[in-house]
Amino acid sequence: QVQLVESGGGLVQAGDSLRLSCAASGRTFSSYAMGWFRQAPGKEREFVAAINWSGGRTYYADSVKGRFTVSRENAKNTVYLQMNSLKPEDTAVYFCAADLRVAGITTSASEYDYWGQGTQVTVSS
Repeated sequence: QVQLVESGGGLVQAGDSLRLSCAASGRTFSSYAMGWFRQAPGKEREFVAAINWSGGRTYYADSVKGRFTVSRENAKNTVYLQMNSLKPEDTAVYFCAADLRVAGITTSASEYDYWGQGTQVTVSS
């Protein structure tokens, strides 16, 4: 069992930055990959970024590549999403998720085993 709690969302202006955090508890944090997803009103949940168990491998959606950075501190059981140069189209509820499979990282939401409750990010123009 894994519990995930996101924080750090808020209302910002276009061009601003935010850092989201996701605190995990339960299973050994360094044993599984983590992902970030987002869901805007009326749209399906979409992949944003993922990071493997060690932090040595990351993957990003094209829409955020070069602006967002995913990282993790296994000693603090926390994964982060640093979001720079935010755009109004980044407005969404952001979710972190845990992928307990042994190998690799994935962009598919169906492969993730546990989800946080989400945190709202709103970017005004």
